Amino acid sequence: MLVLLHGGGANAHWWDHLAPTLARRFRVAALDFRGHGDSDHPEETRVGAFSDDLEALLAHFSSRGSAGLPVILMGHSMGGGIAIDHAARHRDVRGVVAIDISRGASRRSRRGARLALALKRSYASREEAIARYRFLPASDHASEELRVHIADCSVREEGAGRFGFKFDPRWFSLPSRPAPDLARIACPVLVVRGGDSPMLTEEGADALVADLSDAHTVVIPGAGHHVHLDQPEAFLEAVDPFLKGFLAAAPPAPASG
Repeated sequence: MLVLLHGGGANAHWWDHLAPTLARRFRVAALDFRGHGDSDHPEETRVGAFSDDLEALLAHFSSRGSAGLPVILMGHSMGGGIAIDHAARHRDVRGVVAIDISRGASRRSRRGARLALALKRSYASREEAIARYRFLPASDHASEELRVHIADCSVREEGAGRFGFKFDPRWFSLPSRPAPDLARIACPVLVVRGGDSPMLTEEGADALVADLSDAHTVVIPGAGHHVHLDQPEAFLEAVDPFLKGFLAAAPPAPASG
């Protein structure tokens, strides 16, 4: 089973253009973390809540008869960090693909991204909200068609005739969760970095891989922080050898009928 974890301010639809290809060989699931996408906006915000969401999802699949399937986590940015954290605290993961998690970024870059996501914006029409939707940090490579599709899935009516983005900006005023103990991660990890990314530097990726027992990095040229949006075909080609290694371990999918 391949579980797709979106980044901060994003949602499950950021995987729409990749999921059909990945689903040819894996059972694929993508969730909206609480306060994102079509999930509820709870009254309480707390550090570690997104990790609880992932744990609950995996427990749900296990209770529904998927306990024997090897679980691979693929997470972008915040989602990659959650995947790494989960693998450090649990042994139910066979592999992790961590896409451009923040390592080595300048304080200014990190603070700028958080402040931009923490702002509450609203617009007079759905069409205006879609037109104003942008990826953060800015992407110079993703296609306009993909931007419009994700924007269309990321806008909601907020009342009084106003429209805004589905994520709850309160989550980005919380402090970060304490860093996981990387030495506890036993599964292989593939670190994917955008060649032009300001969030995962070459030095940051090297330091991350050095702290893991079984990890390596692939770099996607012509991609920024949003690697899987900027260069989707190159991304799939880069992660394919890593994912193939888990196919032999997966039991046959149950027959439908």
